[in-house]
Amino acid sequence: MSCSLLEFCRLQELRTVRDFLFQSQKIEPAENKNPTDNELSWDTSDWESAWDNGENPEENSTSTTTVEEETTGQGEPWLQDCVVSLSPCSDLLVVARDQKAVFLSAKWRTDDSGREAMTLAVSWSGILGTEEGECISSAISIPLASQKRSSTGRPDWTCVVVGFTSGYVRFYTESGVLLLAQLLHEDPVLRLKCRTYEIPRHPGVTEQHEELSILYPAALVTIDGFSLFQSLRACRNQVARAAAAGSDVVPPPPLAYKKWGLQEMDTIVDHSSVGVMTLCVFDQMKNASILGGFHASVKGSPPAMSQYVTVGAGPYTGFYYAVEGSSQPLLSHVALAVASKLTSALFSAASGWLGWNKNKNEEEVAQKQKPKVEAATPLGIRFGLPDSRRHGESICLSPCNTLAGVTDDFGRVTLLDLARGIAIRMWKGYRDAQLGWLQVQEERGDREHSPSATLPRRHALFLIIYAPRRGILEVWAMQRGPRVGAFTVGKHCRLLYAGYRLMGVNSVTSQGWQLHTQQVCLLDPITGALRTVNIPFHLALSDKKSERAKDMHLVKKLSAILKSRDVDPETLENEAKSVLLEIKHPAIKKQALESLLSNRNTPVSCLTNILCALNDTLKEQAADELDVSLPQLCSSQLKLLRLYSDIQQLQSAADTQACSDNDSLDGIEDELSRVGPVLQRYAQFTSKPSVSFAQDSPDSPLPVQAFLSQMECTEDGEVKVIRRSEAEWSQLGNFLFWGCLCGRSPLHKVCDTLQQAGISPQQLLCLLLSVWLQREKETLQKPAETVRHLHTLLVALSNMKGAVEESWDPQSVSPWWQQIRSTCIQSHNAAASLLAALVAHRAAKASITSRADSKLQSEWEAVSLELEQWVVCVRQLEDVLVLQTLLLVPSPQGGAAAQCSIKTLLEGGTGGIADSVSKWVFRQSMEPERLQEILHSREIPGEDQQEQMEGKKDEDDADRTAELLVAVCKRFPHSLSPDMLFAHCCWEYVVQWNKDPEESRHLSVAVEHLKLISSPHIQLGISTMMWSTFIVKRFSAAAFLMEKVGKAPKDRLCRRDVGMGDKAMTFFLSCCVQLLQILMEADSATEEVPAPELSVEEAWTGAEGPASIAELALEQRGVHYPLVQHHCLLASLLHAAMSFSVKVKPLSLFDSKGKNAFFRDLTTIQLMPSGDMDPILVSMRQEFLLRVLTGWVQAIDEAPNSSPLPSTGPKADWWPSLCLELGTLLQVNPDILRRHLVCELYNQGLDLRAEEVMLEVEDKDVLGSQLLVLTGQRLSYSLLHSQSQTQTAMELLARLPPTLCTWLKAMDPSELRSPLIPLPQTSRLVSRLVEMLPENHAQYSLALHLLEAVDVLITDD
Repeated sequence: MSCSLLEFCRLQELRTVRDFLFQSQKIEPAENKNPTDNELSWDTSDWESAWDNGENPEENSTSTTTVEEETTGQGEPWLQDCVVSLSPCSDLLVVARDQKAVFLSAKWRTDDSGREAMTLAVSWSGILGTEEGECISSAISIPLASQKRSSTGRPDWTCVVVGFTSGYVRFYTESGVLLLAQLLHEDPVLRLKCRTYEIPRHPGVTEQHEELSILYPAALVTIDGFSLFQSLRACRNQVARAAAAGSDVVPPPPLAYKKWGLQEMDTIVDHSSVGVMTLCVFDQMKNASILGGFHASVKGSPPAMSQYVTVGAGPYTGFYYAVEGSSQPLLSHVALAVASKLTSALFSAASGWLGWNKNKNEEEVAQKQKPKVEAATPLGIRFGLPDSRRHGESICLSPCNTLAGVTDDFGRVTLLDLARGIAIRMWKGYRDAQLGWLQVQEERGDREHSPSATLPRRHALFLIIYAPRRGILEVWAMQRGPRVGAFTVGKHCRLLYAGYRLMGVNSVTSQGWQLHTQQVCLLDPITGALRTVNIPFHLALSDKKSERAKDMHLVKKLSAILKSRDVDPETLENEAKSVLLEIKHPAIKKQALESLLSNRNTPVSCLTNILCALNDTLKEQAADELDVSLPQLCSSQLKLLRLYSDIQQLQSAADTQACSDNDSLDGIEDELSRVGPVLQRYAQFTSKPSVSFAQDSPDSPLPVQAFLSQMECTEDGEVKVIRRSEAEWSQLGNFLFWGCLCGRSPLHKVCDTLQQAGISPQQLLCLLLSVWLQREKETLQKPAETVRHLHTLLVALSNMKGAVEESWDPQSVSPWWQQIRSTCIQSHNAAASLLAALVAHRAAKASITSRADSKLQSEWEAVSLELEQWVVCVRQLEDVLVLQTLLLVPSPQGGAAAQCSIKTLLEGGTGGIADSVSKWVFRQSMEPERLQEILHSREIPGEDQQEQMEGKKDEDDADRTAELLVAVCKRFPHSLSPDMLFAHCCWEYVVQWNKDPEESRHLSVAVEHLKLISSPHIQLGISTMMWSTFIVKRFSAAAFLMEKVGKAPKDRLCRRDVGMGDKAMTFFLSCCVQLLQILMEADSATEEVPAPELSVEEAWTGAEGPASIAELALEQRGVHYPLVQHHCLLASLLHAAMSFSVKVKPLSLFDSKGKNAFFRDLTTIQLMPSGDMDPILVSMRQEFLLRVLTGWVQAIDEAPNSSPLPSTGPKADWWPSLCLELGTLLQVNPDILRRHLVCELYNQGLDLRAEEVMLEVEDKDVLGSQLLVLTGQRLSYSLLHSQSQTQTAMELLARLPPTLCTWLKAMDPSELRSPLIPLPQTSRLVSRLVEMLPENHAQYSLALHLLEAVDVLITDD
């Protein structure tokens, strides 16, 4: 909480630096050297002499000549005679003397303890002066920002700017490479200063531009920062290129600058460039009157001016103002060629001719031919601070550009207000002082508690004064603040204050940068340490607010005490009490009290004692000095703490009062026994072990801090419970009522305590129901006992004042009992809700009866109105319990079970119940046939059903699940009718398929559920909705894709266009065919069957929400049958093409009318193809169907002739009949298809299947001719092409007629897919041929010869 000096870096090789800079001086003999010279510890002569001469500081000063004459010992203040400059980023230190300079760069090293620390080590040393007799007079290190977009604020490189007594200003890299040299004035350079971009803190602050200012004895040169930045970058790049190319001469770029001749001041030794400022209108008029007299004219807008402040003598401080645009542009001789183009330019361009690594001859020529020096623009002094005897030595500008510190030869430090041009403060006794500024930003934590937290964070300004004569570093708060810090640091240090940051930064590039620069550094040459000053923000606050700062310090002290875990309660109580009583500010005391109350480590007794002491102290204070809110907070929290302690004590006390047997609970055992089996099954599912954290357990004690955070005392003295999260609410309910429900706490005492505290019965009821519903598992272990305790608590709360209104109208519903019903209706804990409703129903009935008796009249209407609500509620909760038990049955897929309540079911609409069950059916992966079997069993009489269930002892779990489903269906006979359930199951499966189209089984099961719907009206509507919502988009994509590629597409294309793989797409097209067939059948059947009437159970008539799927299905319009058939035809073609990989463009098989009708809404009437088709189209269709039949024959080749074919897939037995049916629809002659099928089957060697199909062929003659060729190919293979040719076969060939022999040789057996056919099969085929062909047929004789030849072959074999 106070100022501190922090070491962040250490210099290495200080002796090397000193020896290099002071080589020209006399060196000590080797024998006289101290053995520790190579280390950082110096001789003690320095501080010993300082102690001896400390009383007379004037005699302590040692002149430079004395230093040069004597041996330069380690204890001498050699650093004071050097020019020292530290980069704002602390990564480069420049130490120079005469013509020599040493550059020290930052490096990281690991110390003995293993920690990494930053050091500054020598990276370059050498001679910088090139002119004879010139010496270094000033130097600064300017870090240049990186232009890369990925930069986070670190400098790209650092430029060292050095001023010489010859007037030259030279720019170097960190490695000592000369970049640029400029001779801007022929007098010695006195001081170099830099200004970089700063983000304006306020909207009204003028944004200052970057610049480098160079002070000469009678002139001031300012170089524009942007121009300098670009020139230095260009020079560095050119030097790198020149070094790489081996060239020495690179023409330097021009440099833009302004030059002012400072007049009317005798001596100038230092300066500050304040920047551009704009006067207010009053100051403008005042200056115009002073300068121009009474009749002076005033311009319309105040001009922008650059302000320069100089120090020296005659006057002691001078203020100069250069109006923007008033100086004429200066042109150096390099830019004369373009003078006519630059006359309007504000800046002039000067070229640096020296310092570009030329050889000696060129350097000599360049030195003889010095650049032309432009004359300065005269600038008169506006005003000054005249003091003829005082001579200024230095000026240091504050970061906010409004203040400046000036040192003089009288040992004074003067604080200037630059805006008003006056001295506002002066310190004395600071001879040879060095100044610096430190700007501190307000901490975020302090800002959060401030009333102006939304405003930008404040900044505090401190002046750092180092007095070397006294060896002290002081920190002063601005502008009139006290000294807030002082450090004894030694007499030979250097205070390094840059006053600038990175060059090359603007408002755009600085966005998002984490720029970290040291503002003030203290360099100690004794130890080589670089230290920075750390100042807390609160030290800048005024005396009145320093008390507040002290209070804030006490708050932080209290926080530290509360965070420590090793403090015993007694010590904690004493410390916290003393801190709270010591804090003066009421708001901060309130803040400290709140932090104490929210701390979890503080015991209740400790809090109570502290609050009692604080409350007593507040009562003693005067009323006018006291903030009203603090005593109220103290008394209210004390009341809550006592309530917490009372409840805690009652929980530990045993309940000696037995629960009175109330008549209103008569018959509750019968109710429990009636719902007992379902409760037991429900408890089995909910009592499964689960993982939870200990701190989340409901049995964990409630901390007093959590209790206080949920309680609030009102102005009326009542206690209001604040509902935060559900977990906190349930935790509070556990604390208050769980002991009562378990029988561990006295119920009536707890209720009386809570009533006396002033908590409303409605909130207590809400907390009671919350804990009852949350602890459902525990209550179901002993339902009879917990129900009795719940009844007692409900009655006690109902009898409280304000629970049931005295003026309650019997004709209306009581808000008290309605609150219980609302909670039960919204709860997902079905069993606990039902038990609570049963208890509340009994209590309400008893309360209403007692009210009626007290009025000596029977109010039947009131009784029936209130109790009717309870009857409906209990009935609904029983239904929900059975349904929830079914939904809790574990799923093979895993995952959490669905939760339901009366509210969710009613909001789900008339189909909400069926929707819940359909989701359960999907999660159970129940087959449609199994679901149909279970639904059918509920229609079987009870005895038959019992016998059926007893016959299945092996499947216990499945049977129990089936029993549960039957029980649910019986409770919801209308909402879960078979058609309703099948409809919702169908929709659920198709929705799940749409989420993952690769799961083709889901779509297949959806179609199976659709088939099981008995009502054609519902079937038709759901089919239409499925087609338009999910199917048609993917179906059309598949058709267009196949039309595009002209064949069955590959897997990659299917996934890209249709969203599923090729196998899934084949299955999808099969389901499309089935869906469209169901659609056509349902459309045909709707005229014969009336539409069903859907109804809902009486207890569930209040459903509000979306209509059920069955209701939506009945609302669908009828379909256009020919259009559905048209799409079914296309689906069949697509399915066949995908199944057998047939090359076809499916849409090209239809004319323009047919193409236009595709993918239209099935309920619209479209223009369909009619009449005879184009013969070309018919031939294309015929070719496609023939290929499909060929593919099917090739697919079934592996199956034996006798084995049955499967019902699905490419080997299905229905493909031939489908092709014949498609042929009829596509106007293809079915007899051609049959003949082709017979030939393909014989070609494949499947003679038995071919004979079956042959019976249906009409044109036997054509078939006979086709089979004759096939028979010849078989016989030709056996006689001529078989590798095992027998002698009998050769003899037979010789005996055959020449015509037959020639015919057989012309046959090509390679066309046969199965040439190795047994001869008896071929003989049977030839016999069929002879029977088939008429005797007058041209090839009849050929058939006879073939029969004879085959018989001979069989006989020989």
